[in-house]
Amino acid sequence: MLSQAFELCEDGNFSEALKVYEEVIKTDPKNINALIDKAVTLQNLGNVNKAIPLYDKVLKINPKNIDALLNKGSALHTVKKYSEAIKCYDLAIRLDKKCVMALAYKGLSLGELGNLREAIKHFKKALDIDQNFDLANISKKQAQDLLKKSRKKVKTL
Repeated sequence: MLSQAFELCEDGNFSEALKVYEEVIKTDPKNINALIDKAVTLQNLGNVNKAIPLYDKVLKINPKNIDALLNKGSALHTVKKYSEAIKCYDLAIRLDKKCVMALAYKGLSLGELGNLREAIKHFKKALDIDQNFDLANISKKQAQDLLKKSRKKVKTL
């Protein structure tokens, strides 16, 4: 059934996919894959506040689920709860020090909080692990440009 729901998502039929995920969850309320996939589908539909409790449910079942931590962090970032998102990324990094996505996402949230130097450090850490990780490459360059612009503003004042 999960593969059927995945196919529905691939075809853009998210509402039908959600129904299939609901069926799976009714028969197996602790099905981590169904819970995460349903949450991701909700998040993709813009229902971020409905997705977060599903990630929390997964994390109650398995507090070390990196996918749930990353996706919850991403959802929190979307609703501008950057500090909470960073906590999710920190947990993911503790579980896997080479989790490129957690490092890069943490960098994004740090950047949103205005901590560009720390953001750049995290992008660099991600790139040390995977030099081709586009999100980290692009974000590092943007953060560096913003930092340069802010230095120029300070000098001209």
